[in-house]
Amino acid sequence: MFDMKPVSTSPTTRLATHTNETLYYRDRNLVDDLMGKVSFTEMMFFHILGRQPRAADTVILDAVLVTLMEHGLTPSAISTRLTYHSAPEALQAAVSAGLLNVGSQFVGTMENAAALLETVMSDADGFDVAARREIQAIRNAKGMLPGFGHHLHRPDDPRTPKLFEIALAQDGIKGTYINALKGISTVVDDIYGKHLTINATGAVAAVLLEIGIPAHIMRGFAVISRAAGLVAHIAEEHDCGTARKIWDTTEHTIPYSGGADIPSDTESK
Repeated sequence: MFDMKPVSTSPTTRLATHTNETLYYRDRNLVDDLMGKVSFTEMMFFHILGRQPRAADTVILDAVLVTLMEHGLTPSAISTRLTYHSAPEALQAAVSAGLLNVGSQFVGTMENAAALLETVMSDADGFDVAARREIQAIRNAKGMLPGFGHHLHRPDDPRTPKLFEIALAQDGIKGTYINALKGISTVVDDIYGKHLTINATGAVAAVLLEIGIPAHIMRGFAVISRAAGLVAHIAEEHDCGTARKIWDTTEHTIPYSGGADIPSDTESK
């Protein structure tokens, strides 16, 4: 859990203001300074973090957003398609349904991986001792190991080395968190007695830490990226529906096992 800062007794906002003639995002004039002059990624970085992005920040964040946008018929995409099938007049509801699945098991796990990295790197006992202690504790508790393992990409997730390559090619990126994650990976393989890939969300955690994005808002970038992917699923669902097939498949492959006295020749409706 992340601690919430106490609310000021006199709250203010620095995000936006306007007059009848002018609009401002933070302290920048929307019409004169931003529209047509900055990309969406640059604007998003500036608006969320409150500082002008470096070239490295934009390149790395772009790579992350592209990486997380799509991963097929995962729970988020299935939820979106089923909701759109039920309420095609409410596209926003379908996208929202999918975004509710950006959590600690799928897509949004980078924040936990980042928290693990920060814990190990700041521990007074030193990196090696802390890494072994933290990983062993996760295994003993039979918990999820954030940033490691993948049900499909074995032995390694192909997205991970590419994200590292992109990040390390940028000026000003030292690779501190990337190298730390690789060090934790060595400990993971030793403790688990087998190789567990650094998955894409683990790599995302490291590269976002490299550009100063705090762990507690990292999942927000996954939400932004996946929203675009879910709109693509809605567009495809509109033209070539799969929701009814998903529904029918579920109904026919998960049998009723209760005690109702249903004749054997009666098809369940």
